[in-house]
Amino acid sequence: MINQIDFVDCGLLVREVSKNFGPTTVLNVVNLDVRQGEFFTLLGPSGCGKTTLLRIIAGLELPDSGKVFLDGRDITPLPASKRQINTVFQSYALFPHLKIYENVAFGLKARRFSQKDVDDRVGRYLEMLSLGGLEHRYPHQLSGGQKQRVALARALVNEPEVLLLDEPMSALDAHLRARVQADLRRLQRELGTTFIMVTHDQDEAMMISDHLAVMNDGDVLQVGQPRDVYTKPTNQFVAEFLGATNILPAVRHGDRVMTGLGDFFMQHPPDWVKGRLTIRPEHIEVENADQGGANRIKAQVCETLYSGAALDLLLEPEPVGDPNPDFPVRPGQVKVRTYTRDHIDRGEYVNLFFPPSHLVALNDQPF
Repeated sequence: MINQIDFVDCGLLVREVSKNFGPTTVLNVVNLDVRQGEFFTLLGPSGCGKTTLLRIIAGLELPDSGKVFLDGRDITPLPASKRQINTVFQSYALFPHLKIYENVAFGLKARRFSQKDVDDRVGRYLEMLSLGGLEHRYPHQLSGGQKQRVALARALVNEPEVLLLDEPMSALDAHLRARVQADLRRLQRELGTTFIMVTHDQDEAMMISDHLAVMNDGDVLQVGQPRDVYTKPTNQFVAEFLGATNILPAVRHGDRVMTGLGDFFMQHPPDWVKGRLTIRPEHIEVENADQGGANRIKAQVCETLYSGAALDLLLEPEPVGDPNPDFPVRPGQVKVRTYTRDHIDRGEYVNLFFPPSHLVALNDQPF
């Protein structure tokens, strides 16, 4: 039951939204808070439900249950045309027979704005998006990045409260994508408009979002600031989807945890007795000498990959002794990224330190 909705600082709220297509559950009781004026991203693999959720927010789909609120008002029954929400689609959806000016002005003319207001608004947003001088071209005469900016101008010229972006950079090459990402972030900050973006690209989501929600199989698994979700994932899916990581089955014994690599101390020990830990490759330190002490292991380098800024290593841990019958899980290979060493030979042994502050307990079911 939906009651006692807290609208403080929340421009858009999704409450207990579910959606099925036939026997398939696409959204499973989704709740979401998007603050007014922030850049929020729905992140997840294909088929996780993120685009369906975006379409429900836009009014292009109706939920089977649940509600959507904008500025404290229930907009669930409103058609898309009655919501202060505009959408930029993955395909841009520009009118090929209309020039750029007419494409951008289309919504304003449909709402019967005066010609002066249309000219003023269209000119302002074309300049803001570096499209000045292209008004008389047709979409087929523009590059992919220019088409994307025209689609943005056409949506923003209506000055919506919320702008929805459905995989806005998926059709762009790497160079254009980086430029459009910077443009989007700058534009959102200048306008103060709430942006909600759908993407499957974790790097993109972390670079430009104020908050992001990781989705899978119709569920929102974790919501937070990009840095927090990356460094403190709550489950194995989130940990692995946001980038390379090490997953370590573990058993807690008091203030330490036992893993296949050895016994580790943690800054925040888990509540569970049996579960999994994670640590990002860049958080494992390569030491120049065996310093001894807790949270240190020795490992042999199996593969190296030099990327300019970093050196990625795949290592085989040195055995820690006879297998423990109470802990039969053997260690796998360890992934490490180092920014302090630019060359390590395959076959070389190195000393690794696992900082207690970077070992994170996951909340998945026990292994």
